[in-house]
Amino acid sequence: MCRHTSFRIGGPADLFLQPEDPSELPALLRLLEREAVPRFFLGAGANILVSDRGIRGAVIDLSALRGCRPGAGGRPSLTCLAGTPVSALCSEALRLGLAGVEFLYSMPGSVGGAVWMNARCYSRSVSDVLGPVLYLDRHGQARTLSPEPGAFGYKLSPFQNMEALILEASFILEPGDPERIERTMEEHHADRERKGHFLYPSAGSAWKNSPAFGQPTGRLLDALGLRGMRVGDAMVSDRHANILVNLGQARAAEVLELMGRVEESVRQRYGFELEREILPVGDFGSS
Repeated sequence: MCRHTSFRIGGPADLFLQPEDPSELPALLRLLEREAVPRFFLGAGANILVSDRGIRGAVIDLSALRGCRPGAGGRPSLTCLAGTPVSALCSEALRLGLAGVEFLYSMPGSVGGAVWMNARCYSRSVSDVLGPVLYLDRHGQARTLSPEPGAFGYKLSPFQNMEALILEASFILEPGDPERIERTMEEHHADRERKGHFLYPSAGSAWKNSPAFGQPTGRLLDALGLRGMRVGDAMVSDRHANILVNLGQARAAEVLELMGRVEESVRQRYGFELEREILPVGDFGSS
């Protein structure tokens, strides 16, 4: 799995499946359900930490299911397959002169993963522009979720409480000035570069922000001088303290140990409990 995650960490999956057509998925889910095979739905592999032991059961990799199409009638919109990189969504919106998703540009994730996580950056969330989402339940039955007020929260979505394979999502956009849209996208990319997002493999922000802290988590960790803290090849970025990086051969166990050390430092100094944003995936059981 280290070849399929942005962290470049993770042991083997028992079964790795990469469907090339959405029509293959209902029968596949029914088969796995009938045979009681555990399943994990993989997008771009961002925001996750896969165990060194790997993943038991089937990994369904959706990265081949890509593409966007304009909506028909009503407000301008784009509907994208779940495996579409979010930057590709942003580029297509730019091509059509549609504004609203620029905040996602250069984020290392897929449309499906961004919806599942309700990704947030630059003070905007996916749910701010999200329209209907088509998904399959565990039995392969197609269903549609239309966002309702209060259904989504800070990096929370209803999909986190159900076993659902997101097939495609629609985004409600607005006509915009292409030059301004492109300029905003370039600014966000440059900001990520300054923060070191692209220097080493990482899973993005390691901990969520909290109003209780009175400041972003990264600044809280900066005040403790935690940049550069290291366990093996896992390190707190020297550019942004809320990013953990893989210097080359980091193991999941080293990342977890590093996270524990950071959390203990915050607990002892401030009494705060950090909430992890990186999701552990796979076999983390005891030896």
